[in-house]
Amino acid sequence: YLTGTQALVRLPMLQRQRDKASNLNTGCFISGYRGSPLGAYDMALWQARKFLANNEIQFQPGVNEDLAATAIWGTQQLNLIEKSEYDGVFAIWYGKGPGVDRCGDVFKHANAAGTSSHGGVIALMGDDHTAKSSTLAHQSEYAMVDAMIPVLNPAGVQEFLDLGLHGFAMSRFSGCWTGFKCVTMTVDSSASVYVDPHRVDIKIPDNFGMPDGGLNIRWPDVQLEQEVRLHNFKLLAAQAYVRTNRLDRIVINSGPAKLGLVAAGKSYLDVRQALADLELDESDLVRLGVRLYKPALVWPLEPEGLREFATGLDEIIVVEEKRGLIEDQIKELLYNSPKRPKVIVGKTDEEGEVLFPSTYQLTAGGIALALAGRIGRYGDTARLTEQTRFLRRKHGPSPTNANVLRTP
Repeated sequence: YLTGTQALVRLPMLQRQRDKASNLNTGCFISGYRGSPLGAYDMALWQARKFLANNEIQFQPGVNEDLAATAIWGTQQLNLIEKSEYDGVFAIWYGKGPGVDRCGDVFKHANAAGTSSHGGVIALMGDDHTAKSSTLAHQSEYAMVDAMIPVLNPAGVQEFLDLGLHGFAMSRFSGCWTGFKCVTMTVDSSASVYVDPHRVDIKIPDNFGMPDGGLNIRWPDVQLEQEVRLHNFKLLAAQAYVRTNRLDRIVINSGPAKLGLVAAGKSYLDVRQALADLELDESDLVRLGVRLYKPALVWPLEPEGLREFATGLDEIIVVEEKRGLIEDQIKELLYNSPKRPKVIVGKTDEEGEVLFPSTYQLTAGGIALALAGRIGRYGDTARLTEQTRFLRRKHGPSPTNANVLRTP
């Protein structure tokens, strides 16, 4: 039974145990700077210091986020100059949204240089979507896009472990850092989870055209050669890893479907709750011709899995918080497809009216109200209309006393 924060402490221990079982002598280095929703990560690591030491894990908080990121960049250079007692060092950087912003220069250089073949880096992005403890609401995916760092978006505590292990493996294979989306709703939640280090079956792609010299860090290196590797191979390698391991999943497949729903991370959990609020179970969705797609890699979106999902659909609805990242990629990837869906909506509908706003936080109730009418076009119209009335009464404005005194 773990919280999200505790799962992120357990993750490097599982990676170390997997490496040891593969006869690799690896270590781990963790550095960053605290800030919600990762404000308690350093405390949890200190509380587990005995277990960290037993697993060759070194935790050293950064003076600031970019110095921490620079140190982590250094861990991937371990065997470039002289032989080390470790086969490699994998690393975790952590920081709040403003920390991601200030690390742009380091992230770009370190990601272009690459990771080591037995190392790998995961960057935990702590995003405060509702500015509960921040001066601005954060969405860090676009900073990672700018640095050309692939981004995984876990949907819960179990996926902190599962996608975390995949994140290290993808980082080693592709030579890229791995961005890892962390929001309050998932970090602060808790769950009973499987912690077997070998629960995840990792498959290394065997059909990827690896260039001469591979994709990992090397010295000496040339900036423009780094650019060629990053643009022409490394991001494609990350997509190939996701495709081989089927991390992007069609969760509900109704065969000859007409309507497709897409959601990742926290939004995926909200969509499942919204469907439950509409009293639609999986058999109802199959009968109505609705598919549900859950991408793990939210950038760059893996195209083959997306096209498989989109085949035969008339309409795709993308549910995501803040600015539309997945929606724009879907439109671009499917634009030249001869059988692309007629309608792809998300932030706004076909008329430009707001469907899922980019401000505040999406809720299951709000998503249910937005989905009810669109799903109702394919059947169960009267039942969904009645359920919508019930949800409007349930989530509508309630009377309040404006004269409540809240003493400090």
